[in-house]
Amino acid sequence: MLTRQATKDDLPVICDIYNDAVANTTAIWNDTIVDVANRAAWLRARSDAGYPVLVAVADSGDIVGYASFGDWRAFDGYRHTVEHSVYVHRKSRGGGIGRELMVALIAEAERLNKHVMVAGIESENAASIRLHQRLGFTETGRMREVGTKFGRWLDLTFMQLVLSTGSPA
Repeated sequence: MLTRQATKDDLPVICDIYNDAVANTTAIWNDTIVDVANRAAWLRARSDAGYPVLVAVADSGDIVGYASFGDWRAFDGYRHTVEHSVYVHRKSRGGGIGRELMVALIAEAERLNKHVMVAGIESENAASIRLHQRLGFTETGRMREVGTKFGRWLDLTFMQLVLSTGSPA
């Protein structure tokens, strides 16, 4: 498998993976299906901010997942902290693709001199929580019933990975 920066040619598949997560999972707390133009604007905004959008490409050449990170909060004091998202095609889940994308994202965050990477995970997503733990993330808090999807309240687990030590620049 190859992990590389996404291009505009990847947007239809990224859009399909995103929309599947919207329609069928609690991985993203959004109810709105998007189009390729929406994902193109998202890709542009991430690129303009200097943030990566990575795709995982199987040996067959098919895109099987994507990942990115962006600002955690929009205040100057949080500029060294990012929050990430990883989505794997429904037919490719459980095969290590999420881990590969996470490892690549962590390397990108370190390259950009980020200090902390934050994960916000639906609390019943045990596989994602285990993956993050294996990569060194620690749970920092759990917020009860802060979201809703599919007619039920959802809890949000926060995890973080400290990427670097030392004083901020």
